[in-house]
Amino acid sequence: MNFSESLGSFGVSILLIAFVLNLLKVIRTDSLIYGLLNFSGAAIACYASFLIPYFPFVILEGVWTILSLVAVVKTCIRLRKSPAQIPEGG
Repeated sequence: MNFSESLGSFGVSILLIAFVLNLLKVIRTDSLIYGLLNFSGAAIACYASFLIPYFPFVILEGVWTILSLVAVVKTCIRLRKSPAQIPEGG
């Protein structure tokens, strides 16, 4: 397995971990950790797709990265306003 395949597998693994942890109700979709896992996994997978180059997935993962970053920022703002209400799992 070459570098781009390994990198892509790592990024997708992070995304799957977030998905499975959410399904098992370990983390919630509105938690900071869920957003950070989605952001980092998508960003890594996007870069790996760029290295291949496979642009349909660059677009998919790029949009996923941007939307995940927006969710992380919103979560940080929400937590700053009311830190006593940190949701379970993140």
